Amino acid sequence: MRLTLLPVLAAALVGGLISGSASAADLELVRPGKLLVATEGTYPPFSMRAPDGQLDGLEVRVSKEVAKRLGLEYEPVVIKWEALLVGLAADQYDYASAAMDITAERQKQVTFADGWLESGGRIVTKKDSPIKAPADIKGKTVGVLVSSTWQKLAEDRGATAKAYKAESDALQDLVNGNIDAVITDSIAAAYAIEASKLPLVMVDEYLSHIQKGFPFKKGKPNLVKAVNKALADMIADGTYAKLTTPLIGYSPVPKDPIKSQF
Repeated sequence: MRLTLLPVLAAALVGGLISGSASAADLELVRPGKLLVATEGTYPPFSMRAPDGQLDGLEVRVSKEVAKRLGLEYEPVVIKWEALLVGLAADQYDYASAAMDITAERQKQVTFADGWLESGGRIVTKKDSPIKAPADIKGKTVGVLVSSTWQKLAEDRGATAKAYKAESDALQDLVNGNIDAVITDSIAAAYAIEASKLPLVMVDEYLSHIQKGFPFKKGKPNLVKAVNKALADMIADGTYAKLTTPLIGYSPVPKDPIKSQF
């Protein structure tokens, strides 16, 4: 009988955590009633300042919604990228929302919530370009950020890579017709096109894939599971798309999210 009751009790506990009836200790929060989230505030479109000075961006919008669904007050902690994991280990905040790639090496250091955003390398072209697939850049001149991985992706497909110090310069050269395409991060390109109303489009097929995740200090399974439930619910009911699409023109939800490793 005890074995039969264990799954029921476990389900009841998780249900209590997600419904907001659990205490701060149950949710493993740094501060009762608040969800402290580290963010940079200087990396659009993930985290940036709106014209009124308030924090905005993909990760900020999603984290605010997570806090709302957990019955907590969202409290951002603005911190530099290089200090994110140090502050996390020191319990200065509950998790970091900064756009961190989920990698095997980082999974040894922290526990990631389920992947919340998918990005990767994509080809950007003019709307009337004959380039419709990665194979079409063969023999073309493609703009890439200097010292980036995009150069190899271009050259592996037979293109001539032209390096730029700033991706904005590459995109402008593309608009001016000086190059045939640009390879860059999908999210960065989408935001640039949307924000500056550039007459550019992205080829549907990705050249590479990466998922972003929210890192937590190891040993906080209840909080991670509660955040995962909030993320899954907002994706399922369409809230995620409503929050993210206005910034980049589409919903970057992963088709197959990388799951948390406990």
